[in-house]
Parts: sequence; C-alpha cells; structure tokens
Amino acid sequence: MKPSYHIAVLPGDGIGKEVMQAAEQVLGQVAERVGVSFRLDYQQAGAQHYVDSGVALPADTLKVCEQADAILFGAMGLPHVRGADGTEIIPQLDLRFHFDLYAGVRPIRTFKGLPTPLASPKASEIDFVLVRESTEGLFYARGRGDVRGDDEVYDTMKITRTGTARICEFAFKLAERRALLKGRPARVTNVDKANVFASMAFWRRIFEESAARHPGVASDSAYVDAMALNLVMKPWAYDVMVTENMFGDILSDLIAALVGGMGMAPSADIGDRHALFQPAHGTAPDIAGQGKANPTAMILSAAMMLDWLGDRHGDTRLSDGAALMDAAVQQVFASGAVRPMEFGGVNGTADITQAVMNALRQVR
Repeated sequence: MKPSYHIAVLPGDGIGKEVMQAAEQVLGQVAERVGVSFRLDYQQAGAQHYVDSGVALPADTLKVCEQADAILFGAMGLPHVRGADGTEIIPQLDLRFHFDLYAGVRPIRTFKGLPTPLASPKASEIDFVLVRESTEGLFYARGRGDVRGDDEVYDTMKITRTGTARICEFAFKLAERRALLKGRPARVTNVDKANVFASMAFWRRIFEESAARHPGVASDSAYVDAMALNLVMKPWAYDVMVTENMFGDILSDLIAALVGGMGMAPSADIGDRHALFQPAHGTAPDIAGQGKANPTAMILSAAMMLDWLGDRHGDTRLSDGAALMDAAVQQVFASGAVRPMEFGGVNGTADITQAVMNALRQVR
C-alpha cells in the first residue's frame, strides 16, 4: 500500500487558484512516479472569502491545516479588500503566527535558457537562499499599531533572544546542508541595521554568538542598505543570508527580480512542527483568469514541500520526487521548450505545466 500524505491546500485568490491547479497536476504525476499518494484537502480562505463570508481564515480551514502533514498555499489578498485599519486581508500572516512558522525560506537561482536583467556573465551563478525571521521584527506590530488620533501612529519592532537565536541556527544548519549537497564552502551573511537601531545591534550580537557555534561556516554581516546594492552588483557572491522580517520581505522581491521575476521565486515558511509552502508572488488580479500566470514558483514550492516532508518522515521517495520536479523544471527552460511571458515569451500556465509534465517522463 502506498504511503499517503495529507496536504491542506489553500488556493486563495487571483492567480493562486490557477497555479495551484498546475501544482496539483505535477504532484499527481510525481506521486505515480515515486510510489506515494497525496490527499489534497482543498480549503477556503482569502480576501474573496472574506468578502463573501466575513471571515478570511475559517476555523474549519485552520483545523484542517493543524491536522495536515503540510500546507500548500497559492496566493491571498486583493488590493481593494481591506480591514477597518486600512491594511489588506492577508491570512498567510495569521497562519505564520498561529503555527509559529518562524523561518521564511526564499531560495533563488538562475535557470539555464532564461535571461536575467544583469549584464554580467556571472549572473548564471546566482544560487543562494534568503532566510527571513517571520514571527517577530517589524511585522510583530501588525494589529498592534498605536494610533494616536489623526496625528501619529507607532509600530513597534520586536527582537527577542529566542526568536533571533533560532533563526540564526536555522540559517547555519541550512548552510551546512547546502555545502554537503553542492560541494562548496558554506557561508552565512547576516543582514541588519545595527549602526542605527538598538534592536538590530542586539540581533547582530546574537548572530555572532550563533556563528561561534558553527566554526566550519564562514560568516559576515552587512547593513541592509549596503546589501540592497550588493545584491544588484554581485548576487553570485552569496550562499545563505539571514535577516529580520521586514528586511527579508523587501529583499525577497529584489532577489526575485535578479532571476526574472516573482514567477520564478518559490518559498517556504517552516516551524518546528508545521510548514507552509507557497510561491513568493501575489495574486496578480490584473492577469487572473487569463491563463498568463507563470506556475514555476508554485511547482518549485511544491517540490520544497516534498523535500521537507521527506526529511521529516524519513521517506526518500518524497525527496526523490522533489529532485525529479526540480530537474524537470530545469530541463524545460534549458531546452527552450517554453518561455514565460515575463521573459518575453508567449507561454502561459497551461503550456509551462504541460512542458514540466512532459519532462517528468524523461528525467531520471
């Protein structure tokens, strides 16, 4: 009997539903290939559900997520749907805090066969991971803003020893794992603003304590403004970066642009017991329903899910499935079989999905 894994599926809003359908097709083929099965448990949540029902994240959906082996997430939020405080309805943040998904993992790399906006030939060597602390930092202020009439609003950044230490340890262990897989030296770069904020000076001190516990991993630090420049000038120089929540949110979009856009950027939000996997892009309501969305980030996020599940359950079939998905995506773009529209191509969701499925039949 095939092992079965229960996946809570939250397609969400806009193109989230379209790219989730692509991921479902690819996962079905991979499951057949490696000999496992997935019980995809579709649930309601998101900005449109809030409009329809008055609830963005229903209790029943949250219960299914609690019981599932993993959460697969499309995209949520619509610019015109906002709460009483003027902020968007974005249940993914509620899920991060509820499940203590403290490690936002944002891998980024170039793909052979696709252009990058950088002129340097070294752009083909971009392959690093941004690790974002996802439960503290400036995002801690969400729902806690101190609104003083119509004159002042204060949002407070929260940095704790516990939260910072665990994300730094996560980053160092990830770098050690990448070094084994890729056969190259490990390096972790801390990104902060320790020259201005006491909270960031505290963060850096904890990072340096963590670095001392991992002498086999090279480490350094940079201010976030300097890092924004360096990521444009020499992104191939980095391996693993670790940073505070807001800084990570901003830099995540920047690094996606380095390899062609958000449609190429998968991500994971990982805790000690639960994990959620989603493309880094938003709901793109301007192209929703038109079949133009690039499903690559969603497919690669599903591959990250399999890799995490394989490690958590000691099931190498899942890890093999993740590797097959990754190899298929690489083969598709290297062969020139399809080119997403954001790269000047004509291929949308269906074409790219079918090309990946075709490649899955060939890769070993």
